[in-house]
Amino acid sequence: MHWWQTGILYQVYPRSFQDADGDGIGDLRGIIERLPYVAELGVEAIWLSPIFVSPMADFGYDIADHCAIDPLFGSLADFDALLKAAHARGLKVLLDLVPNHTSDRHPWFVESRSTRSNPKRDWYIWRDPAPGGGPPNNWLSEFGGSAWAFDERTGQYYYHAFLKEQPDLNWRNPQVAQAVHEVMRFWLKRGVDGFRVDVIWHLIKDEAFRDNPPNPDFRAGNPDYTRLLPLYSTDRPEVHAVVRDLRAVVDEFPERVLIGEVYLPVEKLAAYYGRDLAGAHLPFNFALIDTPFEPRAIAALIERYERALPEGAWPNWVMGNHDRPRLATRIGPEKAALAAMLLLTLRGTPTLYYGDEIGMRQVDIPPARMRDPAAADVPGRDGARTPMQWDASRFAGFSSAEPWLPLGDFTRINVATEGAEPASLLNLYRRLIAARRQSRALSEGGFRLITLDDATLVYRRETNAEAVLVALNFTAAPALVALPSGAGTALVCSNPALDRTRIGGSMTLPAHAGAVIALKA
Repeated sequence: MHWWQTGILYQVYPRSFQDADGDGIGDLRGIIERLPYVAELGVEAIWLSPIFVSPMADFGYDIADHCAIDPLFGSLADFDALLKAAHARGLKVLLDLVPNHTSDRHPWFVESRSTRSNPKRDWYIWRDPAPGGGPPNNWLSEFGGSAWAFDERTGQYYYHAFLKEQPDLNWRNPQVAQAVHEVMRFWLKRGVDGFRVDVIWHLIKDEAFRDNPPNPDFRAGNPDYTRLLPLYSTDRPEVHAVVRDLRAVVDEFPERVLIGEVYLPVEKLAAYYGRDLAGAHLPFNFALIDTPFEPRAIAALIERYERALPEGAWPNWVMGNHDRPRLATRIGPEKAALAAMLLLTLRGTPTLYYGDEIGMRQVDIPPARMRDPAAADVPGRDGARTPMQWDASRFAGFSSAEPWLPLGDFTRINVATEGAEPASLLNLYRRLIAARRQSRALSEGGFRLITLDDATLVYRRETNAEAVLVALNFTAAPALVALPSGAGTALVCSNPALDRTRIGGSMTLPAHAGAVIALKA
């Protein structure tokens, strides 16, 4: 199997991981300083959110130069040093690829908007006003309001699925594809191990620019853009040819991976693996984030997802990222350990979001300190992007200066404190990851549901040579779980004192606890 199947991905938000130069913002040299921690955790790869030259209207997702590092984070030499240091520790490095849009300050867009006759005019999506004036159609920005911005100089509108400072590229123009493919080759030749592709399901829009239909399930208080179903502005059939071509570029280099950000139901998500699995290696599966954290709902999701996967496709699971509220806050801190046991024992590649392994909470950001330009329509992003809490010292060991966002409860929740406590959440993550690396049943094996009720979920992971049982209690009361005759040896339990003990025909799981048991051969 490939490294991206058996390993674990760890998302680093560079602004918030470690500040080495004392300006309150994380940087590449800071990430290098913290690589020993990441390697000790036991993950296979780090994925970096954007570090490219950017005006930072959307914190790096508005790129002005795809092949240069923003000075805020360091230099190209710093990136090369990070790549070398990570590889020396056996860590892969993935970059964010943002092919859907650029900054409005990108040289491509500066040319495109200069005149209607500019050779790069068709690199972006320009349309005449609607008859009688106004935007060409009713498409909405995911950050609120119309997705069309009027350009006074040339008398046309350009399309932006996000901020007006983020004009969308026209992927129906082959020159755009060629340019982005060359960006990919620039980083792949440098030694990058792959890409996570931002909003991959947005890349092609309806050729006729038809209006999107109303959303019959829209409710007051929901984000503005959900008033319409994005039928014609996202997930178009032609997008799969674009994804296939991105994959072909990655396949020019050995053992690289292409991951796609896809916020779609699992049945639609599965199409992004591509015909003959020639699309994304891993279309990100975010379904656990929105699924109620209770056994029947989770079991039903697993069944749906496994049923939807194309033959031979490898699954993956995500429970947190830079766009969604923190895991421990979303499900409750008392359930964070149970979430770790679920995520790290399901079939497929897990992705961890920095800080979730210590139970970092969503931080309540005062209005005066909010930085997210989409805060009104995409709540929670600032609060999930706060600096990593390394220790209980001033500024949590993240920086020698006031951090760019407020800190959470770092005096109690931090790496140093939890590292010294055997029963901490951090050490549970470490034990689970070590067990996963040592057990082919956990890293490669199949999945089989054993028992399910309102309180517990029990499933089996197995290869021809070994089998592991995972038992999880989702309730606030102890739960008695029946186990196979003879059972086996506990590999990882919520209570570390039970690790390596013999487990018989039943086991009482404490509230919100779990056990991973190696079954007798």
